This record gives sequence, C-alpha cells and structure tokens, in this order.
Amino acid sequence: MKNFEYIIRQCNFDELPKVIAINENTLPENYPKFFYEEILKEFPHSFLVAELKDKPSTLIGYAMWRIERGASSFELKLIKKAHLVSLAVLEQYRRGKVATNLLKKSIEEISKKYKVTEYVLEVRVSNIPAINLYQNHFNFKKIRVINNYYKDGEDAYYMAMELINF
Repeated sequence: MKNFEYIIRQCNFDELPKVIAINENTLPENYPKFFYEEILKEFPHSFLVAELKDKPSTLIGYAMWRIERGASSFELKLIKKAHLVSLAVLEQYRRGKVATNLLKKSIEEISKKYKVTEYVLEVRVSNIPAINLYQNHFNFKKIRVINNYYKDGEDAYYMAMELINF
C-alpha cells in the first residue's frame, strides 16, 4: 500500500486482540494471550504499535521486547538487555519503513526507560529482508546460529547490538 501515514505509540491492553491478529496473520510463531499481557504489564515502554493516522485504532504492526539480565554477547559480564520477542507488520504495509521505525522508536524508548546496554534477537536464517534490516540499519551482529530454533526445524541467527552503536 502506498502513501499511508502512521504513528508509533505504546500499546494498551484493549489492543492486544489486534496485535495477536497481526501476529497470527504474518508470523508462523504464535503466543498465548497471557504472554502478551505479561510483557505489556512488565515492560509497557517496550511494547509499541503502529497505527494508521487517518484510521485511529487500525493497527498495522507492532514491536514487543522483554528486558532480561544475562551474559553480554560482546564481553565477559552480566548485563541488562532488551530481547526482541516479536516484530510484525501487515503485508500490505511492508516496505513503508514501518518495521524500521518501530525498531528505532522502541530502542529509543527502551534506552530511556530501562537503561539496557545491549539488544538481542533471533531471526530465521532464511529471512534475508529482516537480517538486512537488523544489520544495515541498526548494526546488529550475527553472534551464532541456533540449530532447530523454530518449530518447523529452521535455524535462527542470534544477533546482538550494543547500545553504543545506535
């Protein structure tokens, strides 16, 4: 779809059915409703949606992160990091920079609110557009391959980005 305007803002609880519908329409990995509720409750500033400007309440994408403590991907120490759980944009709104802007805004919000130093994610090794987005626009690095990560047996790249690179 060409020539559409959207805003990116924090998700709220009554929108979770719409977020779940986006997930189910765009990604093979699905989560129970309580999982979304838990992330939104625990980390509200890390759960953003993209909404059409001219059609309020029409969601076209979302980004959902959780905040964790764990080993750094870049040095030998324990850190606070943001883990991208899910990023999805409805097919007809792709190639409009929605995913890029969801990531950019969510990273900005997470940096302010949660004081993380690293961002991590898993991505299908076959998902070249997503890998290119993470590497070329956000400087994520491939850290390792996780064999049979997805239910269908596909491998994933575990990728990480230090905040200093953003």
